[in-house]
Amino acid sequence: MTIVRWIWRILMGIKNLLVLLFLLLFFGLLYAVLSSTPTPAIPSEGALVLDLDGTIVEQPSGTSPAALLNGDAGRLSHEIRLRDVVHALTTAATDKRVKAVALDLDGFLGAQPAALSEITTALDRVRQQGKPVIAFATAYSDDSYRLAAHATEAWLDPLGAVVITGPGGQQLYYRGLMDKLGIEARVYRVGTYKAAVEPYTRNDPSPEARAAAQALANGLWQDWQNDVREGRPKARATTYVAEMAAALRARGGDLASLAQRYALVDHIGDRTAWNQRMIALVGATNSGHADQSQPPFKAIPLDNWVAAHKESHDHGDIGVVTVSGPIIDGEAGPGSAAGDTIAALIREAIAKGRIKALVVRIDSPGGSVLASEQIRRALAEAKARNIPVIASMGGVAASGGYWVATAADQIIADPGTITGSIGVFGIFPTFEGAMNKLGLHADGVKTTPFSGEPDLYHGPSNDMSTIIQSGVEDIYRRFIGLVAKSRHMTPARVDQIAQGRVWSGSNARQLGLVDHFGTLDDAILAAAKAAKLDPASAKLNFLEPQRSWLDELASAGFADVRQVQAGPRAGSADIWTRIAGRPSLLLARAAYDARFIINGPAMQVRCLECDMAVTPASPWTRDRSADGLAALLFRTL
Repeated sequence: MTIVRWIWRILMGIKNLLVLLFLLLFFGLLYAVLSSTPTPAIPSEGALVLDLDGTIVEQPSGTSPAALLNGDAGRLSHEIRLRDVVHALTTAATDKRVKAVALDLDGFLGAQPAALSEITTALDRVRQQGKPVIAFATAYSDDSYRLAAHATEAWLDPLGAVVITGPGGQQLYYRGLMDKLGIEARVYRVGTYKAAVEPYTRNDPSPEARAAAQALANGLWQDWQNDVREGRPKARATTYVAEMAAALRARGGDLASLAQRYALVDHIGDRTAWNQRMIALVGATNSGHADQSQPPFKAIPLDNWVAAHKESHDHGDIGVVTVSGPIIDGEAGPGSAAGDTIAALIREAIAKGRIKALVVRIDSPGGSVLASEQIRRALAEAKARNIPVIASMGGVAASGGYWVATAADQIIADPGTITGSIGVFGIFPTFEGAMNKLGLHADGVKTTPFSGEPDLYHGPSNDMSTIIQSGVEDIYRRFIGLVAKSRHMTPARVDQIAQGRVWSGSNARQLGLVDHFGTLDDAILAAAKAAKLDPASAKLNFLEPQRSWLDELASAGFADVRQVQAGPRAGSADIWTRIAGRPSLLLARAAYDARFIINGPAMQVRCLECDMAVTPASPWTRDRSADGLAALLFRTL
């Protein structure tokens, strides 16, 4: 009987091995076919279609095989690379094949203020070349209307609305919940304005945190108004927000006509009418419009245009490395700011001797101190080899993100960039109260005063708390020193404008934390100038982590899976549905932050309060789920 069982196990093992080999061969061949697909053809002429159905991010994370296997792909937001949108508009502005731009914002889920600013600048370039930009949406919110304001014509569905809410909003505070659960947050921090830990120690913001958040929100709101006014001078957006409720009562609740009355939109019409307008501009397709999923006018899809105008070069003179999302320890793929991975990319490029200048694009609220320092050291090694380093700040470059920027020769930001937050915190949750409620007790022996410390059952001892606080203060001093050396200030002056306070890019420039305003393209020009390169002939080398063939395969099938699970236009919804969905996003964000605090590094240079001023669809919210809060509580107990 034993021999039969042994033979059976051998046969089953052979069977499993053959199945595995077959699957590897099948997926390998499928990937080879997909990767060998020729570049899509570009029509002889037509409209460049920017169907922004999803969120705009610095570096898409793609779709993991696990997400597909778990059936989660349909719930993931489509991510569109900011660089692709800007580059597509820039090249289309002077290409004779592009007669117009169709800006479809019906499924747009948002982007950060600095990203929106780059896109509006690119839209203006198209219009300056005499090419019309025609925008359409069933409903416009803050982000989508900021783009539509820079269109030649803005169309709104008759059942739609323009609802502008402005920056700001609510943040969850967990102190009351933690008290009920018997969880105590032991906090160690430096910085009067370092509000990242306040949700775990208070039920409301401190006066200092509230004042700083209000100032930041006011600055971002002013930037939004300025950008809209620049793109559409006739629009009375600020008055519209102030008078909307009263004006609606006077007009019988017709939201669409009210938006037109305040010159926010030019035309009221459904998608069919918008399509007819595009046909009048660029002509109809010759296929008789048999495929209802494709526009009836001569269209050039964004993906096709980007594929035909690839700007990445392996042997470029100017290296561009992206630090996007929370800065974490270890290694990770695209869309994650992993210290080991990014530092290795920089060092590898330096070792090959190919790059003559380096641009670091930062869109991160910070995170791990160690990972931030790893990236900064790698950039410092580039400078030691006389390679100019230019920091380009995206939507957020705060805390650890600013730590990384201190290695740069110049820092270029957008007025809407959220930066600063120069402060440090450490947080240790302790569970003595929860244990008492559950009837659990902890005891043991010591060989030194620090055995078993920090004690998460009873709380760190006084001596251990002194050590932890000293460590936080030491990191803060190092942070201040890095900023002082980089910005040519005294440590005392840096301490005055640091203290964990978050600043807008406009204020940061006034304070000397930023050198110039500009886009990624401006940073690349600055890098070329610093390296004495001809900007017209200098090529770019985008230093990005390589994705495995399995990840590429998962991403290739992402669109189809998402189409089946989420419908043809997952982002399309009336304005009220979008606003009503925000509490769930807030809960998901809170769950993610709580999990990051508990599972992340003990010492952090991270700006949690930066989330108050960015879109719920910011890049570091993409893996958050509202179910995570429940999972966190169960794990805690």
